[in-house]
Amino acid sequence: MENLNIDSIMNEIFETFCNLVVVDANGIIVYMNKMYSNLLGVAQEDAVGKHVTEVIPNTRLHIVAKTGVEEIGSLMTLYDTTKGEDITMVCNRIPIEENQKVIGVVAVTTLRDINEVESLHQEINRIKDENKKYKKQLDILKKNLNPLNKIIGKSECIRDVKRTIEDYAKSNLPVLITGETGVGKEVFANAIHQLSNRNMNNYVKINCAAIPKDLLESELFGYVEGAFSGAAKGGKMGKFELANNGTILLDEIGEMPLALQVKLLRILQEKELEKVGGLKSIKLDVRIICSTNQNIEDMVKNRTFREDLYYRINVIELPIPPLRERLDDIPLLCDFFIKRINKENDCRIEGVDQSVIELLNQHSWPGNVRELEHVVERATILCKRGIIQLNHCDFLVAKIRRTSNVGILENTLRDKKSNFEKEAIIEALKKTGGNKTKAAKLLNIDRSVLYNKIKKYNIEL
Repeated sequence: MENLNIDSIMNEIFETFCNLVVVDANGIIVYMNKMYSNLLGVAQEDAVGKHVTEVIPNTRLHIVAKTGVEEIGSLMTLYDTTKGEDITMVCNRIPIEENQKVIGVVAVTTLRDINEVESLHQEINRIKDENKKYKKQLDILKKNLNPLNKIIGKSECIRDVKRTIEDYAKSNLPVLITGETGVGKEVFANAIHQLSNRNMNNYVKINCAAIPKDLLESELFGYVEGAFSGAAKGGKMGKFELANNGTILLDEIGEMPLALQVKLLRILQEKELEKVGGLKSIKLDVRIICSTNQNIEDMVKNRTFREDLYYRINVIELPIPPLRERLDDIPLLCDFFIKRINKENDCRIEGVDQSVIELLNQHSWPGNVRELEHVVERATILCKRGIIQLNHCDFLVAKIRRTSNVGILENTLRDKKSNFEKEAIIEALKKTGGNKTKAAKLLNIDRSVLYNKIKKYNIEL
């Protein structure tokens, strides 16, 4: 009973193949499925037992039975009795071996008609054309989504920064982003992560100045259960562990206490950390980006920042230029802010008058891009629709006047100080007969400082 079931199943399987025929070593047909017999216009039982050349014109099955060499993808033309026309098929002829001896050949067509190949070819071409269209759309989308496009500016200094980001974004090297308050350091850090190979993994940001120093260690490195009074049950994962295989941004790195700087140095050197109260080391693979508006070199000299850590995080320094050094970018930044403010506040501002741009160029921008954003926001709310004019920026005019007066006073004081220094140096050199070493001692300054000031003030001996 089982054999009958198996034979029945095998027969059903053979019938599902496209134009299947089996011959023995002598080329005698031992099986032909119904699809093939219908195509040839012969009964299955009549085909079996005949030499294959008597049933299938132009066949090569008997040749393959002799050579034992398979033929894959051969073209074969036959008269299709069901359609009443010649058709060309793609045929595969495969020898059947037993004990390294050919005992028969099985043949099957992969496509019923060569016209199906043409249809398939046309479909492939259609898909290719669609892929080209989608690729073009994807390229446009990528361009629009390029994180560097979120960095607004066309000035040469900004283009230099963008080129540096492109050069190093895909590396794992630490980056130190420096710049004054308000230059947009976080925007540049975001671009680095998004362009990196880690962009699908976590990107964790932490402001070292915003967290109390006694909590910063547990926030950064996590803690185990019972590490200290009030510790959560089960402990807590720190920001570094959360950023594993991704990127962490340590904003205001200059505010990190010296004790924590040692632990951060170990992470950079050993690529592992220990939680607060823990004994087990956790392996880490984290790309570190640091940012600061402080002069870390001065902090190193004053011993408020570890020198070894500074050189570890400063593998790539990315100095962000202040707005006063990229005034050409102000119109682009204004347009960017106006579009966002229009959407958020239901305003209909169309642009900024040239006289306002000229006014903006006169300001020193101590608050940089963030200050410009606030100025544009205030002017937009005042204007509400149309073009922002000078009368919408009266508040800025007053501010520029105040800062100009302060600038004049500072310059005056600076000039007076310089004149006093110059006169003091000349007097000291006269008293010491031009001896610079003695003059430096008399002035209570280092001899190298004296040399620099002599050169600075063009003092002739």
